[in-house]
Amino acid sequence: MEGRAVLVAGGAGYIGSHVALELVAGGRKVVVLDDLSTGRRDLVPADAVFIPGDMGDGALVRRILAEQACDSVMMFAGSIIVSESFQTPLPYWRNNVGAGFAFLDACIGAGVRHLVYSSTAAVYGSPDRLPIAEDAALRPISPYGRSKLALEWALADACSVGDTRFAALRYFNVAGADAMGRSGQVSPVASHLIKIAVEAAVGKRPGLSIYGEDYPTPDGTCIRDYIHVSDLAEAHVLALGHLERGGESLVANCGYGRGFSVREVLDAVQRVAGRKLAIDIGPRRRGDPPALVADSTLLQRILGWIPKRDDLDLIIRSALEWENRDL
Repeated sequence: MEGRAVLVAGGAGYIGSHVALELVAGGRKVVVLDDLSTGRRDLVPADAVFIPGDMGDGALVRRILAEQACDSVMMFAGSIIVSESFQTPLPYWRNNVGAGFAFLDACIGAGVRHLVYSSTAAVYGSPDRLPIAEDAALRPISPYGRSKLALEWALADACSVGDTRFAALRYFNVAGADAMGRSGQVSPVASHLIKIAVEAAVGKRPGLSIYGEDYPTPDGTCIRDYIHVSDLAEAHVLALGHLERGGESLVANCGYGRGFSVREVLDAVQRVAGRKLAIDIGPRRRGDPPALVADSTLLQRILGWIPKRDDLDLIIRSALEWENRDL
């Protein structure tokens, strides 16, 4: 694989930087494109080429692909906060669909052969049954989910002709941090439960809220499938390898196949951190399904993905270590 360049759009962000680290560790030449609106320059691996810029700048993308000889790309850039997407939906369509389409158009036009796309479990909305397989009904209930699904469809249509193949990985709840402390979650406005809880545990915020305790779940709080970001990064590298070996395009769920409620996660954070958190109860938020748990059989069967960090305490401990380093 050495010598093949990979363009990572959004590679200074949380998930993108972990994937860039995994690619570099595998001997890849990595080129990171990021406007640093939510990412951080110091998260980009030292051995990667960093180019500041917007994924939606087609001329810039075409120039990078040509000058850096990239034949593969990964797309992470975009807007990702479900609750925010209800308040300001148009930026989500602009960033996730408009800029995403411009990036896709530039890549297809430049002859890129392999494309890995950062998708989401939000495309399923409120599923009829758990765990959720890839053939479940696609009924996104938020502008965020709809915008991500729209680009999935564009990818599928664009790659139905020509030689480009894609992998769309639908993430469930990503958490944790790199074991060596090289990257972690740095969102300017935290929106993920474990991130918020560990911030409270290290004193970066006074406390946190549980949004709704009347859901049809055993303890009344939402259930989610939490996947360690480094396991997710490995899934991306495997997906790219699958495409490079001539594999067909695929859509695959990324999760562990078991869920934890909000209360269970907060109990675990308090146990691992060794301190009580100030927790209050707030109203439900729009766009929060009662439960999301992945069926990742396809990912394991086709890509040979074997999760190594399927342990909630381990995920929380790595997130806590990152927050302490990042104080």
